[in-house]
Amino acid sequence: MTAIEKNDEYFMSLALKEAKKALSFGEFPVGCLMVMGDQVLVSGARANSSGCNTNELDHAEIVTLRKLNSLNGFYEYDCVKVYCTMEPCLMCYAALILSGIRRIVWAYEDIMGGGTKCDLSILPPLYATSRVSVVPYVRRQESLEIFKTFFSNPLHQYWKNSLLAEYTLKQ
Repeated sequence: MTAIEKNDEYFMSLALKEAKKALSFGEFPVGCLMVMGDQVLVSGARANSSGCNTNELDHAEIVTLRKLNSLNGFYEYDCVKVYCTMEPCLMCYAALILSGIRRIVWAYEDIMGGGTKCDLSILPPLYATSRVSVVPYVRRQESLEIFKTFFSNPLHQYWKNSLLAEYTLKQ
């Protein structure tokens, strides 16, 4: 794990705004930001977690990574920092690593599917040689409150009665 940098709390506050926006649309409240230096490159949130287009591909990190890729700019991906209101799952963690992103900051732990605690050194070389800095728990309490709001609403069915929902509501 890596130490918090001076702007981490600020950028996480922007990711939290994305999570609140997702919540207002009835989506699972995960927000994500991609930053280089002091500039926000793109932001996004979880999409299609409810309704007729429900899928497990439109996680906030993937949505935001797609936006970054669509800018057609040259970015040194190893200089891009990612801010997520929830710990990235294995799919998102792998996508970020494969994209070359080397610093991931998250707020609330995903005790059910979080991927950042995976020991990369025991994986094949593509992952084992990646040096990724992970900074957990930045503005955790604020993110937790958003997830509590989501799981407390009987209209939200996504991961209802899951280990994550139970854990969150007990916090």
